[in-house]
Amino acid sequence: MNATQNTWPWKVLLAVILIGMAAAIYGSVKKIDYEWRWYRVPQYFVYQGEEVHKIPFDGRITAVVANGDVSTVTMTSESDEVKTVTVDTKTIKVSEGEDLFVGDTVGFTATWHLGPLVKGLWTTMWLSAISSVLALAIGLCTGLARISKNYTVNMLAAIYVEIIRGTPLLVQIFIAYFFIGTVFNLSRNVAGVGALALFAGAYVAEIVRAGIQSIPRGQMEAARSLGMTMPQAMMDIVLPQAFKRILPPLSGQFISLIKDSSLVSVIAITDLTKSGREIITSTFATFEVWLVVAAMYLLVTSLLSQLVFYMERRLAISD
Repeated sequence: MNATQNTWPWKVLLAVILIGMAAAIYGSVKKIDYEWRWYRVPQYFVYQGEEVHKIPFDGRITAVVANGDVSTVTMTSESDEVKTVTVDTKTIKVSEGEDLFVGDTVGFTATWHLGPLVKGLWTTMWLSAISSVLALAIGLCTGLARISKNYTVNMLAAIYVEIIRGTPLLVQIFIAYFFIGTVFNLSRNVAGVGALALFAGAYVAEIVRAGIQSIPRGQMEAARSLGMTMPQAMMDIVLPQAFKRILPPLSGQFISLIKDSSLVSVIAITDLTKSGREIITSTFATFEVWLVVAAMYLLVTSLLSQLVFYMERRLAISD
């Protein structure tokens, strides 16, 4: 009871601060001379388009059979070739017995299509997923190399980490696409995934190195005394314990990778950010689109954060 009594003033203070921030944002927005067009946003997620049906030959409409909202149109060519299409009844442009020429419109069919924001989000997701898997593999190998007693292996890993961490990701993407991609004839998708994987891999390597070094040396010595080889002890004893410790920073790195993937838009990969820019170019709905894009990134990263919290709880129970 005392704990509840002690926290309620802070809850009230939090509510006051949030209300104040909301009021400040609302007041700022009202001062902007801007016409909001939120009604346009839904079509960027999914929209209904019309698929046009044309006659593929010179011929005649031999039958039009209506069945409610759809109609079946039968076309016969001069060589007695028969083709049947189904169109929306209200869009029919022909009548039975009418002569047509190749390319003439018969009618339309309304179909639902994914909007550019959904397609861009899908591109962002698969780019981030592939890059994360590659980054984990690169980071694990480099992290093990960083604690290796072999001087050459250790220094090569250290040089890679320092170069990648010491240069901007945007510059690395340009180098991967315009230089390496040109030399090896790589597509922009491959160059983008490679740049993201190498960038995240350097940070994952340091996370793995720190996690392994946080495990007491006695764990390795005990495993070795039981007759296990160095790789066996590392895979079966040290890494499972290190994984529990590095899970939070590791997940944070992959969440950052999802946001960092927006930079691949500079090499014409149509991810979520580039899709937003293209929509703004044609509609000038700047604020609406960027707010929606930000909300979509926030939704994805929040879901991933919740998944990580669940994994942490599960691992805590298994201790």
